[in-house]
Amino acid sequence: MGFRTALSKGLLNMSEVKQELKAQVELFHELTGHLPPHMDGHQHVHVLPEVRHVFAEVLEEYGIKYTRVPIEPGLHNCDWIPPSLMDFYLGVEEDSFNTVDVFTRHGIRWPDIYIGLSTMGKNMSVSNIWSAIDTAVVEFTSKAPSPAHPTPQRTVTIELMVHPGYPSVPPVGGCGEGPDDFSQSWERLHELQTLIKPELQSHYKTRNVQLCSFKDL
Repeated sequence: MGFRTALSKGLLNMSEVKQELKAQVELFHELTGHLPPHMDGHQHVHVLPEVRHVFAEVLEEYGIKYTRVPIEPGLHNCDWIPPSLMDFYLGVEEDSFNTVDVFTRHGIRWPDIYIGLSTMGKNMSVSNIWSAIDTAVVEFTSKAPSPAHPTPQRTVTIELMVHPGYPSVPPVGGCGEGPDDFSQSWERLHELQTLIKPELQSHYKTRNVQLCSFKDL
């Protein structure tokens, strides 16, 4: 959140932001031997005003094709999300809508559907994941133009944002100044346990959902 505050006060130099982004890409390449097929920002900072432009420039420069545009269908109807958190999510959504044209101009792509805000942490369950997927697919297909000559249905791509793992124990873990409350909580383990449930895996097979990574797209 400190990054957002600094940006709102005009304290960030975008040339330094770009330098940092490039340094992270270079380090990733040094450590893995290849460029990342996908890149986004922690807490969705990559869609913030000003940042979105230098972020897009760096991705285009390195040929990184995919990013995240966190606009979740059905989010406004999720009454279980606390008001303060919903305000943050809606701010992210607005920034994302304003980012679409920027990313498009730079040839950057993203999945057809994004899900993850409504199913994060303690709100993750097999039923919630499928409800979010069903809502999103119905909305996406309803907006798709009807061709004059019907063709076989194309594959719809969905990004499900998840945070599986184990609770961090300070001072290890986290970003920057150590692990935040979410990183230290039981909710990360809850996500892990939900995502590996046989029930969820069975749903994938029944619904013809193929799990993949961005490099497979």
